[in-house]
Amino acid sequence: MGLLTALPDITEEAQLIAWRRELHTWPELSGEEFATTSRLREWLKSAGIRLLDYPLATGLVAEIGSGETLVALRADIDALPINEASGVSFHSRQPGVMHACGHDLHSAVMLGAALKLKARESELNGRVRLLFQPAEEIARGAREFIAAGVLDQVQAIFGMHNEPNLPTGTFATRGGAFYANADKFRVKVTGKGAHAGHPEQGVDTILVASQIIQGLQGLVSRNFNTLESLVLSITRIDGGKTWNVLPGSVEFGGTARTHDSGVRAELEQRVRQLVESFAEANGAHASLIWQAGPPVLVNDERWANFSSEVAQQAGYRVQKADLHLGGEDFAFYLQSVPGAFVSIGSGSAAGLHHAAFNPDEASIAPAARYFAELAVQAIQHLNARC
Repeated sequence: MGLLTALPDITEEAQLIAWRRELHTWPELSGEEFATTSRLREWLKSAGIRLLDYPLATGLVAEIGSGETLVALRADIDALPINEASGVSFHSRQPGVMHACGHDLHSAVMLGAALKLKARESELNGRVRLLFQPAEEIARGAREFIAAGVLDQVQAIFGMHNEPNLPTGTFATRGGAFYANADKFRVKVTGKGAHAGHPEQGVDTILVASQIIQGLQGLVSRNFNTLESLVLSITRIDGGKTWNVLPGSVEFGGTARTHDSGVRAELEQRVRQLVESFAEANGAHASLIWQAGPPVLVNDERWANFSSEVAQQAGYRVQKADLHLGGEDFAFYLQSVPGAFVSIGSGSAAGLHHAAFNPDEASIAPAARYFAELAVQAIQHLNARC
């Protein structure tokens, strides 16, 4: 009988949902996950799961089993600066902060996997390291964990993201490139302020900024192959304080994403040229700050196939994932250790990073069972190859 169709442990499933709801009620922003870390530490310790000592401000690492073979499972734990509008009874009690990406659900899944693995610890013949990682939303947490040494001796690593566009009970992944790089940029246009009735006496930075923004959209659609996975979005504009003054400066910013490292490098260069040229042509000055985010997430082909096979055994409806234009700092782990990142259907009407995001909690317990089984079979697979 598949793991999904097996009779669930109702008490354990209720516990996982309760933990998820407590995390959801008290969300914390990236790098500020102190209470979240304390809760996770308390729950893991109460289950008799050993914690490893790493120099981490927030987040924690646990380990189950013994032996040389070592695989890792990762959950992210941070929330977003969003006012919640989901309408759930356990809504955020932190104004302006919400688990709008489902990291509370991810944490509950890996807590459940930890409980399952602890119950099977004597048969593991290897170790499972559980990473409860902070600061994913600002692409800092994975690098901090790697620098602290959490990947030492790890032979394979697995992680997940809930996918609201997939129904509960659906699983998807793909080998090779999966999630996109997620760079962000900021442009500042400097001109000359003037009375709105006499624009000829100044250099209109709002006009220049609007021309640059239009040019950037044309750059993507007319200078790169339309078959490339490439998107550039302007997400904010800041300029002017009143109705009758042309501002001396305007600032805007956004994000650029692709799955091709060559396109990524060329895009930054072309954006810089366009920004500077448009400004110069209008008698203004413009500066570009380009901040590289997480790189393209590249799944190991073998581990992606392996993950899908275990999901099939578990009773998931398995499909090949489409390319995803979201960013994910799990990509940094995969630059050091082979593994796979997968999507678990969560069936929310509102999407990720939306104030009304509300994933299906019925997805938690099956995913916990899946990741426990994935870790067990990965250890067996690695041992068989030795």
